[in-house]
Amino acid sequence: MSRARQPSRRTVLAVAVAAAATGAALPAAAEAAPGAGGGRGRAPARPVDHRSWTTVGDWRGGTARGTSTVAGPRPGVRIGTPVGTTTYTDPHTGTSARWEYATWTSPVHRLAVPATELIASWNAHTPDGTWLQVEAQGTYTDGTRTPWYVMGRWASGDADIRRTSVDGQGDGRSTVWTDTLAVDDAFGGERLVAHRLRITLHRRPGTNATPTVRRLGVMGSDVPDRFTVPASTPGAAGELPVPRYSQEIHQGQYPEYDNGGEAWCSPTSSQMIVEYWGGRLTAGQLAWVDPSYADPQVCHAARHTYDHQYEGCGNWPFNAAYAATFDGIQSVVTRLGSLTDLERLIAAGIPAITSQSFRAEELTGAGYGTAGHLMTVIGFTEDGDVIANDPASPSNEAVRRVYRRREFENIWLRTKRYNADGKVVSGTGGVCYLYFPARPTPRQREALDAVGVR
Repeated sequence: MSRARQPSRRTVLAVAVAAAATGAALPAAAEAAPGAGGGRGRAPARPVDHRSWTTVGDWRGGTARGTSTVAGPRPGVRIGTPVGTTTYTDPHTGTSARWEYATWTSPVHRLAVPATELIASWNAHTPDGTWLQVEAQGTYTDGTRTPWYVMGRWASGDADIRRTSVDGQGDGRSTVWTDTLAVDDAFGGERLVAHRLRITLHRRPGTNATPTVRRLGVMGSDVPDRFTVPASTPGAAGELPVPRYSQEIHQGQYPEYDNGGEAWCSPTSSQMIVEYWGGRLTAGQLAWVDPSYADPQVCHAARHTYDHQYEGCGNWPFNAAYAATFDGIQSVVTRLGSLTDLERLIAAGIPAITSQSFRAEELTGAGYGTAGHLMTVIGFTEDGDVIANDPASPSNEAVRRVYRRREFENIWLRTKRYNADGKVVSGTGGVCYLYFPARPTPRQREALDAVGVR
């Protein structure tokens, strides 16, 4: 979590985009404007399009240059015969090395919802001596295309390259902010109507090692600007037995991975759900952690989600990719439309990690305000209130919280809010991570399908 007094770089960038688009702060009356959605009723149509490539047919439908399709229970793509070599100089170490590479490019996907934002995510295995790059290219309403934007250079470990996003990407109409491709002038009507993804798989020359990508996806969205959202009607109650971990007990640990504590909400939340699905780390994997530290698996998650450009552990796709390194788990980054979506997932046994920002008085019982924070939704009370494992707690025992339904739903789903200084800043508009079994049950498939994840 990044508290309101210490805004994250993601928040600073999002505020800059909002300011550029609006030109000025919106008046307080905007909260009550027609269509603001303050009344109780049904949620609006889902302004999200999520497309993933996961099947043999999906992989064979793309353009392969040196890659081959892997069949089996979890099909994917890997290096077959490399198409060439390239030199990559790691900006975070200064080290240059030669790599063989092969590429796979998706077909163009036309979005059901013309989008102001695209967020890619992937599930991959990268053995030692390998890594991958994910790129996205959007198509504007007028038919012209964006450049190929790098959405991440990634490996599950950090011995070969430093995991990184890439700053400074834009074409005057769209910009990449860490892990999000956003149009610059959403209010001017600019939209992305289609996209395609490209993955470049790398390995050290002369070896047979290869990355294998099992899932590749992108979420396109056009969430309307709003200070408040429609209130959903409470559904079924229930609670999932998700482990509880506090980020705060790690304060000051590993400055090279952003110093623990408030900065580790995302990996702490990720580790909770990884372990809920049975993901476990071995003593050998944890041997690098100071033995005096409690819950060394949280330290491990922080190290293995850390983005060396962003200088933090809050890169959304990097967290999802980390979760999917565990056998039997797959993951996506998406947006949901209401707490009804979360209730449907919880009823099927699938918890979710939600991203939100709020002032202390906006979420009763939290005891803090934040410019950006991740927590894990694990259930709902009989009254429909949200049961969350909130890692911003002083101990593991204090992690389980119950938050008022209406407050939680609004701070999570809105796209605009007032900060402690009275300035208009951005909200995440329902961003969440979903981690679920590689082989979902029929009920889980139905719940995932209902929220647009296939």
